[in-house]
This record gives sequence, structure tokens and C-alpha cells, in this order.
Amino acid sequence: MFHLLCMVALLLLAVTFGLSLAHALEFPGKLRLDEPSYRAVQAIYYPGFTIGGLVGEVGGMLVLAILLYLAPPAHFWPVAAALGLLLACHATYWLVTHPVNAAWLGQTELGGASALFFGLFSAPEGDWRQMRNVWEWSHVARAGFAMLSFLALTFTVTR
Repeated sequence: MFHLLCMVALLLLAVTFGLSLAHALEFPGKLRLDEPSYRAVQAIYYPGFTIGGLVGEVGGMLVLAILLYLAPPAHFWPVAAALGLLLACHATYWLVTHPVNAAWLGQTELGGASALFFGLFSAPEGDWRQMRNVWEWSHVARAGFAMLSFLALTFTVTR
């Protein structure tokens, strides 16, 4: 059961890493965009990345928490590291990325769950270049946390 859950967790971590890495790899190209083009490009991420984030990150945290509870002593610390790094990735989203998302979507008519979700932790809109840099660098950080989480769990599986 432990190894099966490890494989599920690796898949969920791969989703999280893939999505955050995609954002990080777009960064250099997006620096060349003017404000209207950049804002237009940002709209393509919803709802796909939101769904992927929920499945990968929230699912990954749940499976890793179960794994941590079931972990034999030799696997406890790598699983704990994987969970801690995924939590850092998720916290970076809520504390850094999400306020920028919410500010950018502040003028957009949203309904239902989207209005509630993007109404949380909104930041006041500021200089678009500064907000762009915060958003982009937060995804670089998230990609790093997700990669390290994936590697920590891979270490457990391959031991």
C-alpha cells in the first residue's frame, strides 16, 4: 500500500511541478510583452491551471499526509521533506501569486466559486511590471519547491 501511494503522490507532484515549470519557462518570453499583450496572455491560464493546481497540489498534500502517517521509519524524513516542500509551494501561491491574480481579475465579472476563490487575499493593483515580476518569480520559486518535493519522494521510492 505504501509504494502504491508513493506512485500516486509522484504523479500528483509531477502535475504540480509540470504546471509551475511551464510558467517558469515562459518567463523570459513574457518579459518581451507589452502590458496589453501580457494581460491578454494571462487569461489563457484559467480554468485549466486552476484545476491542475487543485488536483496536483491539494491531492498531493493529502496523499503525502497519508504517506507520512504510514511511512516506515526509514522513509519518514524524505516523505516529511516532500510534504513540507509541497506546503511551501502551496503557501507561495496563496501569499505571493494569488494576490496578484486576484488584483488582475478585480475588474472581471466573475460568478459563483470563481468570485469566491479570486476574492480571497486580493492585493491592490500596482505597477503592472512590478506585479508581473512578482507573479513570474513566484512561479520560479514554486517550480523549485515542486521539483525538490518530487525529488525527495523519488528518493524514498528508489531507496
